Amino acid sequence: MNRTKLPVAFAASALGVLLSAAGCSSDPTRGYSIASQYPQDVRTVAVPIFEVGREVYRRGLEFRLTEAVVKRIELDTRYKVTDKSRADTELRGRIDRVEQRVLSFNPDTGLPRETEITMTVSFTWTDLRSGKVLATRRRLRQAGNYIPEVPFNQDFFQGSEDAINKLALRVVEAMESPW
Repeated sequence: MNRTKLPVAFAASALGVLLSAAGCSSDPTRGYSIASQYPQDVRTVAVPIFEVGREVYRRGLEFRLTEAVVKRIELDTRYKVTDKSRADTELRGRIDRVEQRVLSFNPDTGLPRETEITMTVSFTWTDLRSGKVLATRRRLRQAGNYIPEVPFNQDFFQGSEDAINKLALRVVEAMESPW
């Protein structure tokens, strides 16, 4: 690129950035906002192991879900996950229910072709400094699928991992400020 075209290209890109930011504001009541969607006064979150409801008979789901939520908090927010004694807030949850159902059958063998796992969780995010509940959800449901037939030969683990990762994303999305 020659030297005369460089300032023109730079000016055009700067103008594009300015025009795209023109509709943005730091005040969310005035339209689009470029401010963080998460509460600014929170820096740390404690996430104890999720509890398991009386009707959940699968082992290890609570550990996998807790790990997924912790990773998603660290990835998507500016919060750091720490122990309760040093945390500003606490995210406490419970796996209420795990259901499994066949979505389709192979007409030749009669075996399941696709299976769905639905997990239901409840959680509460509490500010430990004031005792105020920042977010709560009851019976948040999320499904995951797996294909048990050849060539995939997937099992409950793959389907539950799909549901767990989607649930972790939804839990962290619920930590955002309300619109």
